[in-house]
Amino acid sequence: MPSEGDQPAATAPAPDPAANDAAPQTLSAEDADWQEQVARLSARNAELGDQFLRAQAEIQNVRRRADEEVAKARKFAIDSFAESLLPVCDSLEAGLAHQGGTVDQIREGAEATLRQLKGALERNKVIQIDPAPGAKFDPNLHQAISVVPADQEPNTVVTVLQKGYSIADRVLRPALVTVAAGK
Repeated sequence: MPSEGDQPAATAPAPDPAANDAAPQTLSAEDADWQEQVARLSARNAELGDQFLRAQAEIQNVRRRADEEVAKARKFAIDSFAESLLPVCDSLEAGLAHQGGTVDQIREGAEATLRQLKGALERNKVIQIDPAPGAKFDPNLHQAISVVPADQEPNTVVTVLQKGYSIADRVLRPALVTVAAGK
């Protein structure tokens, strides 16, 4: 029961539904342009986000495929080289299986097998390092075993004791040489 000092609570006026309908219609043209621009930018943002996710997925796929290719290359890198040496092995086995050949026949077979081996090395980019006597000594390609007095320019190759080999500009084994001493 209300007491005499109590005042009735003020009630808020009921919202006018027509007033809410009028608010969007009263937006200015500038506000409508802003809303349109926000909508366009939101759509573009979503499109770019999708493109970004697709690009990330593609990068992961490319990395995975590259890793697989590198693993295969490492695993099978020697295949081509080994395959090119098989005919050399066959020739050596055939020569050893042949009984009663003359010295000339054996020599001819060994020379043919050596040609096969050199051909296999060349096909696989293994290059022979065989400096001519008198060639300038190159410490990147040659290993000096000794320095000897000689009637030629100092610091030049006198004799080759063992040929060297390189592959793709990388020395596998330097040529072992003797070098002319300075005068």
